Amino acid sequence: MAAGQLVRWTALAALALHLAGAARAAQPTPASPLPKPGTEAAPQTVPGFWDPRHRPERPDLSRITVIRFLTETDYPPFNFTGADGNPAGFNIDLARSLCDEIKVSCTIQMRRFETLVDALSSNRGDAIIASMAVTPKMRARVDFTDPYYRPAARFVSRKAQVLPQIRPEYLEGKKVGVVAGTAHEAYLKAMFTDAELHSYPNDEALRAALQRGEVDYIFGDAFSLAFWIDGTASENCCAFSGGPFIESRYFGEGIGIAVRKGDDLLRQALNWALFRVWEKGRYTDLWLRYFSISPF
Repeated sequence: MAAGQLVRWTALAALALHLAGAARAAQPTPASPLPKPGTEAAPQTVPGFWDPRHRPERPDLSRITVIRFLTETDYPPFNFTGADGNPAGFNIDLARSLCDEIKVSCTIQMRRFETLVDALSSNRGDAIIASMAVTPKMRARVDFTDPYYRPAARFVSRKAQVLPQIRPEYLEGKKVGVVAGTAHEAYLKAMFTDAELHSYPNDEALRAALQRGEVDYIFGDAFSLAFWIDGTASENCCAFSGGPFIESRYFGEGIGIAVRKGDDLLRQALNWALFRVWEKGRYTDLWLRYFSISPF
């Protein structure tokens, strides 16, 4: 994965009810009975990234005639080249749904991730939908819509050791693997001080350690772990333990659609369309199509 991709895994108040339990679980709490291992957590629901109490106002959409989306060439399942040679993926289908909602035509151009912002700034496109993280550094160059998803971190264990909940006291003395130098490692060092941490150079080494039984749990990016669990490389060994951890201080503000600085009309139109796509259930349909094992 390119360096530009790594920074992207960095939505809103509506998430609080859905994910507050996961956020609270990261804080040390009074001792409580340990859950029985081997019982998989309940199936995850599709997360809600919008607050129905804060409906965006409909802007003057008549001033928008076309939206030229820019996306990345190879970042499955979010954006990739389909069998027919055309752009495909979660971001692509979401972009098309937004254009349908706004009732404008749209084009989608695939470029290398590191060229996207320059292409937007030079008016070779109108919006970037490429799993771009909302960060202070990026805010200085582009404006963002409201987040349409956000990163999460989760624990994974072998199936016989799955816990429905994970709290710091549950992992006391347990061997927990993590990739060295990541926000996930920093989070474990701050919050899970009684676990026995084992650092690995990359995701492949981390996951292999869990498969070999060198560690009891691994901790990392929930999206990439979901794809691994659901793929052939995991050999059906493992499953998520506990729920997601979403603290923005460690895992970022969220993922938004980027527009040129000052393009408030398009930003507001996309925010309105994102809410409508979610409200109508089309976002849920897309989520379930691309994430058979939910990162949340």
